[in-house]
Amino acid sequence: MGRFFEYAEVFMFSITLICMGKLKEKFYTEAAAEYAKRLKAYCAFQLIELPECRLPEDPSAAQIAQGLQKEAELIRAKLPKGCFFCVLTPEGKLLWSEQLADTLRQAKSGGCSSACFLIGSSFGIAPEIKRLADLQLSMSKMTFPHHLARVMLIEQLYRGFKINEGSRYHK
Repeated sequence: MGRFFEYAEVFMFSITLICMGKLKEKFYTEAAAEYAKRLKAYCAFQLIELPECRLPEDPSAAQIAQGLQKEAELIRAKLPKGCFFCVLTPEGKLLWSEQLADTLRQAKSGGCSSACFLIGSSFGIAPEIKRLADLQLSMSKMTFPHHLARVMLIEQLYRGFKINEGSRYHK
């Protein structure tokens, strides 16, 4: 029986969340940690924080593009091979929680052993990284701080697994 659980853990679906920048506020850190802990019951969850490119106070379009290019190199180096890849972007597709749950289920049943989600920097995400994405997702037509978006995304991933198992959590 022990061998079965070892085997199951090796092939557990994994989710990587790549975030540009670090959480600083304790309340965001605690909320993200709580949902990450819950999420680990359903998948191998990894959070990767990459440094946001420092730009001048009022950067030019060229400086922003150069910064996003540097961030793109860091992001590409951390993308799991063969993963389902989703970027969070304001112009992305709006999904209900049930649709996100279905997207996770389809990625898992479609042969992907992992999914990767990306929350970019305050200046966005390089166009070439967006083109790599299987899904461009928007959380809302409203604007949220990136730190809050991180908490919201981890909670929605957890909610997606709960929906897929038929739990009452979503009710």
